[in-house]
Amino acid sequence: MSLRSHGTAAFFLLLLCSTMIPAAAQTAKKASVGGKEFDAAAAAQARRFLEEGRETFRFDTFGSEDFWGGKLKLHEAIAGEKLGGKGPGLSPKKALELGLKVDLNAVPKDVAAALNKGKVDLDDPASTLLLLKANAVVGVTGFFGDDGKTLTSVGIQCAVCHSTVDDAYAPGIGRRLDGWPNRDLDIGAIVGLAPDLTAFTEMLQISEADVKKAVAAWGPGKFDAELNLDGKAFRPDGKTAATLNPPAFGLAGVNNHTWTGAWGNVSYWNAYVGNLEMHGKGVFYDPRLDDAEKYPVAARTKQGHKQDKEDRITAKLPALHFYQLSLPTPQPPNGTFDSAAAEKGKALFNDKAKCSTCHVPPLFTEPGWNLHTADEIGIDDFQAVRSPDGRYRTAPLRALWNMEKVHKGGFYHDGRFATLEDVVEHYNDHLKLDLSTQEKDDLIEYLKSI
Repeated sequence: MSLRSHGTAAFFLLLLCSTMIPAAAQTAKKASVGGKEFDAAAAAQARRFLEEGRETFRFDTFGSEDFWGGKLKLHEAIAGEKLGGKGPGLSPKKALELGLKVDLNAVPKDVAAALNKGKVDLDDPASTLLLLKANAVVGVTGFFGDDGKTLTSVGIQCAVCHSTVDDAYAPGIGRRLDGWPNRDLDIGAIVGLAPDLTAFTEMLQISEADVKKAVAAWGPGKFDAELNLDGKAFRPDGKTAATLNPPAFGLAGVNNHTWTGAWGNVSYWNAYVGNLEMHGKGVFYDPRLDDAEKYPVAARTKQGHKQDKEDRITAKLPALHFYQLSLPTPQPPNGTFDSAAAEKGKALFNDKAKCSTCHVPPLFTEPGWNLHTADEIGIDDFQAVRSPDGRYRTAPLRALWNMEKVHKGGFYHDGRFATLEDVVEHYNDHLKLDLSTQEKDDLIEYLKSI
């Protein structure tokens, strides 16, 4: 090959390489987007997302006060007649009975001191307003007039259902436990307090009495997040169609967030709940809700095409998602389970009992498409068929040792199995495992250890 040919080949090789190498890498004088600078930017974003996501989870109403206060006028029922509202009002004692929680760290020092001395009247709605003004009621924000005393509206946050407290001071009063489901919260009873239920009667096209009947049936720790879609308030057997508030911790790496399948991941559900359940201001899109046969209420009210002029939700979804995925699964305290028995149970879990077939360690759900038919798990399909693909999700096994808070109300989407013993017995029968009494006991000890 001639010298000229070598030169021509070298030129084209140089030209080819220059098109494949990013411009920033070709010119050393330009700012770098890799290396330590990139790592630092990623770490800074993680810190920012953690802080912003926590703030959103705990305190952002997304503008839901226009619904809960503006339409339902729930603030009037909370304040009561003596404070410019309607009815007897909601005292702290009654609020705690309904499962609302008080953040001990947010209680003003003077109020805490008076509380310790027994000088706070827990039967007076004025004390509830005092806690709301201090932003001490977990998951609920009170809005006050110019006088600083008149409650003019209320909004809710993610934390109202997906946080509780550690009861450090008294039952219902303590330090926040984000991601722990509030299985004491009687959402239906709280909704039933509202002076104006027109928003629900018009959406569902049923009477106020039927609305009250539907929400009253939910009971503590349950909520029907699909009533607004299909209008099915009750199962064929007459029981409520509501499901238990799920834990929001330990979800990193878990696909499909809800009890039933194919709705989407955590971020989808945040958008869904923020827009369609909390009734915040935002944008939500899901054309599956146009199916008038499956989702008659949603199709008629165009809930899959929500386009509010003001969007107070969408921009907050990334950080909110990040914060929720950061929430760790609470570990079992010492003495919660028998270690020796748990070791035997672990072997059973991964072999004879067939648990790990679906509950794959360490996610304890399937990596990938973690959905199953009702027949596969041996239960009815009522709740499954309300979902887009008619399946149940393999629930990730989390904090099974805790029956006082996390799993209060039972296991499965509707709490049909009251104890772990009931769950194990169900699968022993359904899968014909032929586990002995001792093997069942050992398996339960392992379940409590994870």
